[in-house]
Amino acid sequence: MTDSERSAESTQITRKGGGAAATRGRTTIADGVVEKIAGMAARDVVGVHAMGSGLSRTFGAVRDRVPGGGGGKSSVTRGVKVEVGEVQTALDLEIVVDYGVSINDVAGAVRENVIAAVERMTGLEVVEVNIAVSDVKLPDDEEEEPESRLQ
Repeated sequence: MTDSERSAESTQITRKGGGAAATRGRTTIADGVVEKIAGMAARDVVGVHAMGSGLSRTFGAVRDRVPGGGGGKSSVTRGVKVEVGEVQTALDLEIVVDYGVSINDVAGAVRENVIAAVERMTGLEVVEVNIAVSDVKLPDDEEEEPESRLQ
């Protein structure tokens, strides 16, 4: 058998399989995966102090300290809600910004960073990223984590 015959035979075998391996089967991405990616990307932006409302952060801090109480949202996904379709996703983020930063600039940077990270990692098209600024962290504010009653 000549080299050209072997090449033709291997081409036929590839064609019999139904095309490229990437087109055989379906990939689904859970909402929680997109939430984690978006949460991490949003936190990377300078000027974002925290994610979620003050109340959800307080309850989350208490829940994190109780053994076995981590059944709710993790701190990475706190303040992030997503809807994931087959090829598109939409996100809602709730953030707390540092005092003195331009809220419009921070929101724009968060939007860009989240879109880039989600589209790069998942291949989903991000159709919208809605951002709600729920608070401003003042320089003299104490952290809102409640003190632990356990020692």
